Amino acid sequence: MTSTLEVRYLTISVPSPSGKKLAVDGISFTIPAGKRIALVGESGSGKSLTAYGLMRLLREPVKLESGEIWLNGRDITKLDQKEFRKVRGGEIGMVYQDPMSALNPIMRIGTQIVESIQIHSAMNKTEARKSAVELLEKVGIHSPEESFNSFPFEMSGGMLQRVVIAMALSGNPKVLIADEATTALDVTTQSRVLHLINGLAKERGLSVLLITHDLGVAAQFADEIVVMYAGRIVEYGDIRNTFSNPLHPYTRALLDSRCDYTMDHLQPIKTIVGQPPRPENRPSGCAFAPRCEFMKNSCEVSVPMLEVLEGSRVACFRAEELHKISRAR
Repeated sequence: MTSTLEVRYLTISVPSPSGKKLAVDGISFTIPAGKRIALVGESGSGKSLTAYGLMRLLREPVKLESGEIWLNGRDITKLDQKEFRKVRGGEIGMVYQDPMSALNPIMRIGTQIVESIQIHSAMNKTEARKSAVELLEKVGIHSPEESFNSFPFEMSGGMLQRVVIAMALSGNPKVLIADEATTALDVTTQSRVLHLINGLAKERGLSVLLITHDLGVAAQFADEIVVMYAGRIVEYGDIRNTFSNPLHPYTRALLDSRCDYTMDHLQPIKTIVGQPPRPENRPSGCAFAPRCEFMKNSCEVSVPMLEVLEGSRVACFRAEELHKISRAR
């Protein structure tokens, strides 16, 4: 299967008191055609910054320092702003984290969708209006004709998220980036939105990058998982294999700290001691070492690289050793 989107050594810098620091540090991953990838990690891992880098929505002084983004055989980092506007929305759609912030509060919902449709097609206003109403109906908005004339403040959070999904699909993209698309929603609405994105992805043959800190959401949705920590990828592999046999101590810790119906409610909730480092405070060795119960001396001085193990890729000096211990149990 040929890849739809391939990210190669993406590096994004942010300002700090001591000069520029790397918030996303040379990450690489592939979203195959029609596949769903989950990008997970704690807040501050660089997940959303990666999405904004892919969409070229970074603003100075935050900067895309280096790397390549290949979309259907061409490096879109080489396109000028005018050329990239055709890609943004037309070939890559994005569902933003906060739908209320993503929508213009003083414009009617339908007007905003029509505007998006006309940017990426040759439709006239009448045709675009019809298409917008059809999109609203497709994403599960009841009374789409009525909702077309609503303002964002007149709609619930779940309905607004559906509107943002409709806008993301208005240019008929082949890649959809969903940045924490279910974070502000209750569990029931969250499940419906995930089901909606999944159904639309299958129907339209979309490749999806789902960005989330919720491993339960990732497990429901994704085919593969990319685990980020402090701006680097620490594990990357099939979702089922990763959940059943996590290879990196950080992935293990994230899974152990989940709160769901499988946990023993008589036992205290497990937590990961400490906080992710800011880019300017990142250790010289493995960034997770100060919080890792399996840390050894080499972890403090050298940065582990991604290596293949059991069909996944993992960046940990002790991954093979810990994998053998897990299998022995």
